[in-house]
Amino acid sequence: MSRRPVIAVIGNAGVASGSACYEAARLAGQLAVDHGYRVVTGGLGGVMEAASKGAHESTQYREGDTVGILPHDDPREANPWVDVVIATGMNHARNALVANADAVIAIGGGAGTLSEIAFAWTLRRLIVALEIPGWAERLAGAPLDQRTRYTNIPDDQIFSAPTPGAAVTLINDRLPQYTNWGRQFPIRKPAADVG
Repeated sequence: MSRRPVIAVIGNAGVASGSACYEAARLAGQLAVDHGYRVVTGGLGGVMEAASKGAHESTQYREGDTVGILPHDDPREANPWVDVVIATGMNHARNALVANADAVIAIGGGAGTLSEIAFAWTLRRLIVALEIPGWAERLAGAPLDQRTRYTNIPDDQIFSAPTPGAAVTLINDRLPQYTNWGRQFPIRKPAADVG
């Protein structure tokens, strides 16, 4: 059996059920599982709950398709749609673990989402940001910084997608390019002194 890739769905914990942001995350979770991915989130409410709930709504859903990586050490804090609860006790440092998925869909978001995007960028992950107000939308369509993450991907960036469907399609198309995670960024020698 081959490993099923994991999509992290990240975004604001404070969005209400039924809001555009919540519904986008729900659909992203459903479509991810429809296309054979597992879903990882920070395990709490808002976007995290919506993505996990959407994953359960997929006709392809299997037990274990939703993973929640909690910031605290009490597994009871997980939303009811999380199958596998990892209670880290790491507070916001757990954002690095959430970002360590095969690909990331960022939806809106505040400072926590911003840190997850930054971790995903430094971990050389494929990042797709939905056009929903928040850090994801503000960073979409450009690289996070000027480093070259992949020499074979000249358009590497935080990709922008108008809908969850477009985000999952982009991941399906581009994920095979984003496989060389173990290699670090090239070390650049300082320019020679000109004097």
